[in-house]
Parts: sequence; C-alpha cells; structure tokens
Amino acid sequence: MPVTPAALRFPSTRVLLPRTRLAYIHLRNLLNDAKRDRAARISGYVAVSLPDEVVILYLLSGELVNATVRDGKGSRALAIPAAIDKVPSEPEYGEICFNEADQEQLACMYATHAKPAEAWPEGLSPQDPAALFPYLMSQTFDGVLEIIANEFVNYLVFRNGTVARAFLASAHHGTVVDRVAKLFARESRVAELRVSRWGVPDPLPLQAPPSLVQAYRDLTSSLVQKLVAQGKESAPAIAEQARQSLLAAHPVLDAFSVTGRPAREPLAPTPELTNGVAAWLREVLWAAVDHDATPPESLLKEITWERRHVFQSAGLYDQFPWKVM
Repeated sequence: MPVTPAALRFPSTRVLLPRTRLAYIHLRNLLNDAKRDRAARISGYVAVSLPDEVVILYLLSGELVNATVRDGKGSRALAIPAAIDKVPSEPEYGEICFNEADQEQLACMYATHAKPAEAWPEGLSPQDPAALFPYLMSQTFDGVLEIIANEFVNYLVFRNGTVARAFLASAHHGTVVDRVAKLFARESRVAELRVSRWGVPDPLPLQAPPSLVQAYRDLTSSLVQKLVAQGKESAPAIAEQARQSLLAAHPVLDAFSVTGRPAREPLAPTPELTNGVAAWLREVLWAAVDHDATPPESLLKEITWERRHVFQSAGLYDQFPWKVM
C-alpha cells in the first residue's frame, strides 16, 4: 500500500516536539513561543500531518517565513495564513512535530515541495543505484535528490556528480555511504522506493509577514476612503483600474482589492510586495489627487502615520517621488 503524505517523516538535527496528536497542541501558541522564547529561536520546521495531506511550516531563527503542502495531487507552496487555516482549531485527527533542521535542508525541503521535479531520461531506473549514481556522475549533476523509502524522506545534495551533503531520516547508523546504501536495499523496503531530482535549491525564500500584508491592505483602503471623503467619488474605480494595469508587472497586486473582490493571499517576499503596493499607490496618487489642493506627501503622511515604523522598515517611503517627513 503506498505511503500517504500524512505519514511522511523528514530529517532533523534535533527533535523539539516529537510527533504528537494535534489535539494536544495549540499551533499558534507553539509558533508564538518559537518567536518569543530566546532558546526556541531556532531554524527548523513544524510538520502538521492531516488525514490527506502534510502541511510544513518553515522557521528561521524562530520566525515563520514560509509554508508548503503535500497531498495526493502533489505539492506546492502556500501563503502562511492559508497554511495555518488548513489546521482545524479543534482537530480530531492529525499529528504534529517540531524539529530543528539545517538551513540547507530547509531549502531542499521547500524546493522539492514548491517546484516540479526534473524528468529522468528514458530507460534509466532511478531506483537502481548501479545505474543512478554513475549517471549523475557522468552528468556532473548539481542539485538535490529526494529519496522516499517507506515513510522516510531523505535528501542528497550533489556537487559535480558526487554527494556533498546528506540529510537522512531513515538510517541513523554507519557512514553516509552505508546509510544511503540501506535506502536502496530491497530487503529493507516495504513500500515502493521513490527517487526524484531537482536543480540546486535557492535559499529558503521568505514570505512577507501576514501582518505587513494586512497593513498594506488597510493602507490602500484608507487612501481610497480618504479620497472619497474629499469628494473624489471615482476613487475606487481609479484604484481598481490602476491595479489592473499593474498586474502584469506586479502580480502580487492580485492579493488586494478595494471593490470587495475576494483577494488571494500573496506568496511574495517583502521587497516584491512593497514594490507592487508602492507602484499602485503612486498611480492612484497621480490620477486621483488634486496636487494643488492636497500635496501627495501630506496625504501619505496622514494615512501612514499610525504604522509609519512598519512602512519605513519595509522600505515603502523610499519608493515615492515625494518626501514624507
């Protein structure tokens, strides 16, 4: 019987919370503790195993920075709020674990969940080590191999066709060569062995914090409401037209709406999010504001004042041609 995504177990350097019934753990409290407790500010992952999928939350120095999901249809990146919303507040089923892990391993985990695997050449059996490793050597392969043996997920990082690092969940004794060999030993397998490959993984990407996304949503709404209050009743239409015109250059703007349209949660990093919002605000300010009656810098100061430190830290003010004092 094939192993389900919920049964998968990933490597770790230290187990902080062993696999535990989800009903016994409050996820948000766990994540808040990882952020506030100095001793818990580690890099690692929280794996939440639900009946039909596994949700992985990635942490760097205690901060939740990204998320992925793996289910029967495959795997993909998720916005952090969407990932957390997948975990029921009063779960009857499911398990959770919290493990410390090397940042290179986190990059491998994310890449193998967020990107499609590279195809193997026709005729090659990646489950046969006598064929697999000579092929990778001949190609001077740079990248990562994901090997799923039973319920255990393992990663081999290759440089110039040879194994440079190994992150193994299923074998804990012997040399790296011995431990990798055990993954391919037929007598040690119950389920089908799965071997997939990806190119060199990028460092783990950092999603913009959900709090910043909400701050920008409040800001764009405040601008439109302010313009309407000043007599510019067409402000919502102008803002929507500007958003639509900028979508090709700034896809992150699909996460915003001033017309009541349901908005998606963005996957973008902070600079990409800030650039998109700033471009949108510039367009609206140029098109909808009477610059003689209301200088844009004065309006910006008014609507950003309460969260000015948040916006300044994100680099928003640097994106405008007007100097906000």
